[in-house]
Amino acid sequence: MVKERIHTDNAPAAVGPYSQAIRVGDFVFTAGQTPLDPASGEIVGHDVTSQTEQVLSNIRAVLAAAGLGFEHVVKTTVFLQSMGDFAAMNAVYARHFQEPFPARSTVEVSGLPKGGLVEIECIALVE
Repeated sequence: MVKERIHTDNAPAAVGPYSQAIRVGDFVFTAGQTPLDPASGEIVGHDVTSQTEQVLSNIRAVLAAAGLGFEHVVKTTVFLQSMGDFAAMNAVYARHFQEPFPARSTVEVSGLPKGGLVEIECIALVE
């Protein structure tokens, strides 16, 4: 099994011993993306709507570095600091993904890096 590291400067750099994404065979697995601005490393936005937009922008950049787009995503996991933000996150999410939508899990967590409200990771199929 060959693992290929995927990296772009257009998404936040890894702040620990992990990669932005890894390609293995026909799949790309992204690390969880948070609402950090790639240049400043600071959280973008004060609400889940603006933070979800930034998270998806970061995911788009990582996928693009692998030659992929949202249409290749088959599974996502969404981590929310509060399930009360589900509807607002979902509205933004729905603007970025199209039918057939990826499978998805959404879980509430007690905290996210730098106090973010949302984090999303995904698995994409390389066609």
